[in-house]
Amino acid sequence: MSGGLGGLGGGSGPARKLSRRQKAAIIVRLLVNGGAKLPLAEWTDGMQTELTRAMGGLRMVDRDTLAEVIEEFQGELDRVALCFPGAMEGALGLLDGHISPITAARLRREAGVAAKGDPWERISGLDPAKLAPMLEEESVEVGAVVLAKLPTGKAAEVLGKLPGEKARRITHAMSRTGRVGPETVARIGLTLAAQFDAQPVQAFDGGPVERVAAVLNFSPSATRDDVLKGLEEDDAEFAEEVKKAIFTFVNIAERLAARDVPKITRGIDQPVLVTALAAAQGEAERSRDHILDNMSKRMAEGLREEMAELGKVKEAEGEEAMTAVVAEIRRLEAEGEIILISPDDEE
Repeated sequence: MSGGLGGLGGGSGPARKLSRRQKAAIIVRLLVNGGAKLPLAEWTDGMQTELTRAMGGLRMVDRDTLAEVIEEFQGELDRVALCFPGAMEGALGLLDGHISPITAARLRREAGVAAKGDPWERISGLDPAKLAPMLEEESVEVGAVVLAKLPTGKAAEVLGKLPGEKARRITHAMSRTGRVGPETVARIGLTLAAQFDAQPVQAFDGGPVERVAAVLNFSPSATRDDVLKGLEEDDAEFAEEVKKAIFTFVNIAERLAARDVPKITRGIDQPVLVTALAAAQGEAERSRDHILDNMSKRMAEGLREEMAELGKVKEAEGEEAMTAVVAEIRRLEAEGEIILISPDDEE
């Protein structure tokens, strides 16, 4: 049925008195009665209207007519070998994930189409950090509609990123969203989705702060300290943001919750963990103690004994082991198993 309302031809019996739209309406009614979920919402507004009017104009259909319509429909299906979207929007949806994001974005802009599917599903999947700046520029009425459409948790996140006055006005405006019609809500969704699609595709994932911090996370401590010193001299503000985004072994004491220590130690080979703990000197000693103090007493004693037997650890081996511990923490964070304490919360 994705080809529209005009897919059925004429017949030789009672069905030939019916129009193509009426025959399509009969097939749709038959499929819906059978429990089929049809993608009718993806049709144009005009096609949906024609189908509804054709269905509204029908009354009783006898068995012979129904059988002829079904036979015609089956004949049409048998003759179809491939079905194409028939429009740029459908083609882009079909090729989503197969062509590059840059090409897809350019074609959408040239054709003036939005991404396929429900725009509100796309908007709901966006990072609150991307939604908040856009809502700052929109009217409070639009902001209220967006927050009303978002999942409660995400709406709260977005609200928390907005300036206080704007957040209060949008929250108050939400009391009036009950009077907003579905067509207006749909139009707002399409407009916002189109704005996001019109934004240039980023060449890199994440911002410059995150990218620099990610590199320094896995750099030797001497290299990291030297780079940060140079950044402080060139751009103190940027250097401060990078410091907050960095997470190394030294940061474990402040940013890893005590309850999460057993989770991270389970995923690390014991020799690696022993090497990392034995190599922890200076500022890193606090993280070493944080790990040992928040596991079972028996396990901590066993690790201390192995650390004593291991003795002094070569710098390169210690760096590698501590990096492995950090990598395991980052993996668990990415999978949602743990939540690191924000550097801002430390302050």
